[in-house]
Amino acid sequence: MSRIMIVEDDPKIADLLLSAIEKYGYEGVRVKDFRLVLLEFEQVQPDLVLLDVNLPSYDGYYWCRQIRKVSTCPVLFISARDGEMDQIMALENGGDDYITKPFHSGIVLAKIHSHLRRAYGEYAAKREELMLEKEGLILYPERLELQYGQAVVPLTRKESDLIESLMERYPRVASREALLEKLWDPQAFVDENTLNVNIARVRKKFQELGMEDAVLTVRGSGYRLNNSWSEARP
Repeated sequence: MSRIMIVEDDPKIADLLLSAIEKYGYEGVRVKDFRLVLLEFEQVQPDLVLLDVNLPSYDGYYWCRQIRKVSTCPVLFISARDGEMDQIMALENGGDDYITKPFHSGIVLAKIHSHLRRAYGEYAAKREELMLEKEGLILYPERLELQYGQAVVPLTRKESDLIESLMERYPRVASREALLEKLWDPQAFVDENTLNVNIARVRKKFQELGMEDAVLTVRGSGYRLNNSWSEARP
């Protein structure tokens, strides 16, 4: 049974969507705390998200970007905003479709069927696991693992995000501003010290793989990977 997450703060519309979803055999889950949408997403692990634009605390565009950091599941915006720019922003921020209110429940269900079929069913492309490789160093963002040779260390989500940014920028410097954005958490204050602590944890993970000085500090700019590991390779 596919699980559909409903991020809608209007209780009448949320009830209508939930009723339609469950009538057609899907499991519907409504978000309870609109300050913790990403946390509830990670707990629920839905197959598809119905996402309103106008929400308390942060808008749907923001939450779609957060979801895209951890998932590629279909995200369908449902909004009373019917302007072209709203629809463009929805797609630019990671959405897969845009439905305007008032909507016909049959249209919503048809789009849900279509996106689930394309993402997981007969039309789904066989997707290979995401991985980044630099000089024998391999990051698996979906497994939260970093590998070099036969050695593997587990990572937290934040450690994985930081290493991903460093590998994507390699051999260039990843700015502190870009790395802070990776760490941004709407539920907790993130400052320079938070970045320093997480960089220290990333360095420790490299050391567990036998890599010393793998992350260099570039004063006044940020951090960059130092390819000392391949130079030491026999």
